[in-house]
Amino acid sequence: MANIMIRQDNNGGLVFYLPKRDIEAAIASLEFDTPDKWGGELRLENGGIYHFEPIAKPERLPVSLRAKRISKAED
Repeated sequence: MANIMIRQDNNGGLVFYLPKRDIEAAIASLEFDTPDKWGGELRLENGGIYHFEPIAKPERLPVSLRAKRISKAED
């Protein structure tokens, strides 16, 4: 499990950041995106896939979470 941060970019999109490896990538999709259930499988535009247990949608971003890497990003 890795500590990650999710923030919002200037265009309203979501950005994934993995501080330990200094990886930043736009989030292409999020499995659940409702006020009561936010998270699950997180797909990055670079091909990486991570998963975190769904939570209530945060009121503000950035948010720090623990996530598991499912698939490596394409270089």
